[in-house]
Amino acid sequence: MTNSALPNAASDSASSPPFFPRLEVETFPGHGIRRLQQVAVAVFSQATEAWGVTPLQFAVLQKLVHLPGIDQRTLSMEVGFDKSTIGGVIDRLEARGLLLRQHTAKDRRVRLLSLTPEGQALLADAGPSVLQAQQQMLDPLSETERELFTQLMRKVIEHHEQLDPEAQTPAG
Repeated sequence: MTNSALPNAASDSASSPPFFPRLEVETFPGHGIRRLQQVAVAVFSQATEAWGVTPLQFAVLQKLVHLPGIDQRTLSMEVGFDKSTIGGVIDRLEARGLLLRQHTAKDRRVRLLSLTPEGQALLADAGPSVLQAQQQMLDPLSETERELFTQLMRKVIEHHEQLDPEAQTPAG
């Protein structure tokens, strides 16, 4: 790849090593996505501080409302995280009494997950704050821009999931 093929590569020989252009990382999609993730977590954490729940914990609880009795592997695919990360999240939520793990009769190694009444109550209580945080994240955008942003985000994700189904869930 030549310097001209790189985004915003400046030929600044005084400050860059030879053959290594100065790159404006702020223009890289990955950098912007990581920064947006930091913003999203900060906004979410502020909105849900009273409930002490992380975005991933909330996503797990929310999935269990709509998919009660799913196993850990399926849950990890549903929320897009590896099984070991989800295992730790499940451990913490179970310790807080927000979900239950039950063995199946067919295979004692498989544990099915479901919400407890406490988990349901947390979702009901925190839900409005979570929705407000999602709106707050997109405050700078018009309604049309919000819809376009969501469509483009899904398009990029789905494209990479089709290229590599393993891209959906990081290795763990």
